[in-house]
Amino acid sequence: MKKITLSFRIVAVLWIIFIANYFFINVDFRNYGIHPRSIDGLIGIITSPFLHGNRAHLISNSIPLFFLLLTILSFYEEIWIPVTIYSILLGGFAVWLFAGGNENHIGASGVIFSYIGFLLASGIFRMSFKTLLISIIIFFAYGGSLLQGVLPGQQGISWQGHLFGAIAGVLSAWIYRNNNNNNNKNKKEIDSY
Repeated sequence: MKKITLSFRIVAVLWIIFIANYFFINVDFRNYGIHPRSIDGLIGIITSPFLHGNRAHLISNSIPLFFLLLTILSFYEEIWIPVTIYSILLGGFAVWLFAGGNENHIGASGVIFSYIGFLLASGIFRMSFKTLLISIIIFFAYGGSLLQGVLPGQQGISWQGHLFGAIAGVLSAWIYRNNNNNNNKNKKEIDSY
């Protein structure tokens, strides 16, 4: 229940920011997205996952974010925070560095694609039954979206955010491939002299 509550609260933060944006008449939070290769756009690396263009954009990100976050919390609880930080920083910086100029990249979809990449790659890198099963389920649930989302061509969609998010997730899976959530929980301490 605690993991469901935490997932819900994180998604709720996105909604609170979205609603609060309407109360600040002189400031549009959406302007604080990633602006490629612009010094002002660097702040967007951190802020962009919390900003959404409209209600449909927010809804389309809220549902998968909730379920993917819940999955990561359930199976990779000890590393969900660094995986999320890497997702935001690595994926966001790559968007800032490589995406087309004169664009404003906002939305949590980069983090969503990072979670998909992490969950898929973790199964391959760890090669345990549990992680492979999770990878298979994630592939059937989100594999089509992953393949479609990282390709250019959809108007108003940051395929760069999706692509670099997915890459950041795979890199996170590689970095934490030897981390086992139960490593320290089930080991007995043995002193050898």
